[in-house]
Amino acid sequence: MTTPLNPRYRFESFVVGAANRLAATAARAVSESPGAVYNPLFIYGGSGLGKTHLQMAVGHAAAAINPNLRVEYLTLDDFVETFHAAIAAGQGDAYRRRFTEVDLLLLDDVQFLTHRREMQAELLRVTNAMLSAGRQIVLTSDRAPSEIEALDERLIQRFAGGLVIDIAPPDFETRIAILRRQAEDRGTTFAPSVLETVAGMGHVSVRELIGALNRLVALQAVNEAPLDPQQALAVLGQPTRPATPSTAVPSLAAQAAPVPSGDEFGSFLNEVSMAVGQQVEAWRARVAEAMQAWEGEGYRVQRLVNLLNQETPVDPESVLREFVGDIERLKLLEAEAAELEPALAGNSVFRDPDSVEAAQKQVDQARQGTLPPPGPSQHWLLADLAEGSGTRLALRAIRDVVARPGAAYNPVVFVGEPGVGKTHFLHALGNELAARPDAVVACLETSDFTDELIKAIEKDRVNWWRARYRRVTALLLDDIQLLAGKERTQEELFWLFNLLVESGRQLAFTCVSPLAELKGIETRLLTRLEGGLVVELPSPDREVRLAVVHRMIGAGADPAETEALATYLAGRAVDSVRALQGLVQRVLNAAEAQQIAPSAALARRILEGAPAAAPRRSIGTRASGVVTPLAGIKSREKVVWDWPDSVDRMIEELR
Repeated sequence: MTTPLNPRYRFESFVVGAANRLAATAARAVSESPGAVYNPLFIYGGSGLGKTHLQMAVGHAAAAINPNLRVEYLTLDDFVETFHAAIAAGQGDAYRRRFTEVDLLLLDDVQFLTHRREMQAELLRVTNAMLSAGRQIVLTSDRAPSEIEALDERLIQRFAGGLVIDIAPPDFETRIAILRRQAEDRGTTFAPSVLETVAGMGHVSVRELIGALNRLVALQAVNEAPLDPQQALAVLGQPTRPATPSTAVPSLAAQAAPVPSGDEFGSFLNEVSMAVGQQVEAWRARVAEAMQAWEGEGYRVQRLVNLLNQETPVDPESVLREFVGDIERLKLLEAEAAELEPALAGNSVFRDPDSVEAAQKQVDQARQGTLPPPGPSQHWLLADLAEGSGTRLALRAIRDVVARPGAAYNPVVFVGEPGVGKTHFLHALGNELAARPDAVVACLETSDFTDELIKAIEKDRVNWWRARYRRVTALLLDDIQLLAGKERTQEELFWLFNLLVESGRQLAFTCVSPLAELKGIETRLLTRLEGGLVVELPSPDREVRLAVVHRMIGAGADPAETEALATYLAGRAVDSVRALQGLVQRVLNAAEAQQIAPSAALARRILEGAPAAAPRRSIGTRASGVVTPLAGIKSREKVVWDWPDSVDRMIEELR
């Protein structure tokens, strides 16, 4: 049976603090890309800390992004009961097939696998099947996998192959934030310092914390007057004020020690001391809450951290108002910047309230058209291009252009079928040109170039758009064939082309077919493209394929085995570098999933379905592009073994 997801357990209702921030971040990443990052994701921590809330939030968020995603949540008891019922009914195979059709499996309370050998074997089978199919698993437990008694070592290894992360008890600030959110959800308000008093009682479980709040809500509902902190303590069974909580934000109210009240003056000082302490505690709580809220939205809060570190700040309210004002200004600037230049949206300068002037400068540049257009990607570098008979001319052209930009060959046009590396060559050239002093290199898709012009026309900002591109030192457009039928873009590019060539600035383009076969491109533009150097990129020859494979698989522990694997993969019939990379990545992923070294035998089995001998266990520590001495790691569960994106992992391995 399947337990439905609790509609209240969503990311929006999950209060993020220092104790659970990493787990919440990993959970969000998994919900946005199920099966691609942190698979499996194993969250552990004490009872009542929000593990199930976070797990179900993954399910809700993933289903919201992709409504066709098949999400299933089960407790371990459900998993066991369903299995036994299926076996008793002779439906064991149907039970197993059920999990091959689930895209996202949420399995709660895995600690109850202790001494259940049969169910451990079944979970291992399900885990292997889902990982092989690229389907996501999220598990929770009250302890780390290595601490679950009598748990199969193979399961521990599978869990460690993803991300194992813990949730700790919430700190003081997080407890306050949780209480305030829960009180707000219930439509209840409390007198100042009541919730701070409850948070200071030191509840380590969020469940206990909410239970305490429920008692206060119920009592205040039947009382004529709001509860005060002392009444709250009495209701919760603590008639005396608790000791100062150990938190990241020290309680100054507790530090205001009472003066001995042996006379009337001493009693007066005592009252003044307590009043001052409560006021200080109140503003510190407000600042801590503001830190929590703004940091949760991605803003830097160093100014507030500095404020809390001061013993007696002059005017904390003024500092907090200025901080909030700067954030509101950043929001306005970011909105304007995104309107002027979409690429600026999310820029880190708009997340730092201490960098308002820098953010304003970015917007001013965008208004004036002096903000540089999109540049070349750092993922495609000249050093990563493999040289062979088919690429030698293109590489020579790049080197000549870099040596004499605007003079050697202008323009340069790389022509070839999809996947042969045209984009890589274009961006590699762009990165080399961008390394020159005072260079402003525009390198983007032709479709993006057209879209920018359309937006400029819509907003009557064509002159701004023209000024932006007229100041570049090099213009590189990918897939120039997409200009077909775009008369206005062709006209603008024609005049820009003439301006850049006449001023000795470099142009470069890519195209999927010979220029003579292009349709819908004006003759005056075609003749200018043909007037430079047209370099054809054929399908990768064996020399290039071998270099690409060697770079992807690395040296390997066994040179002979590595060479055999490279020779086999380079000999596969492929018509593009992209297709070859896909084959190599399939083999590497399979080797990693099976925790064995990649080999020619494994490659044949994966790519051809050929039988192979029993895989040989790899020697050494498994890694995914990260070389780290394990002697310095205290907990294997805290190591992220897989990069979220296979392309990023490949690049790391190439380095």
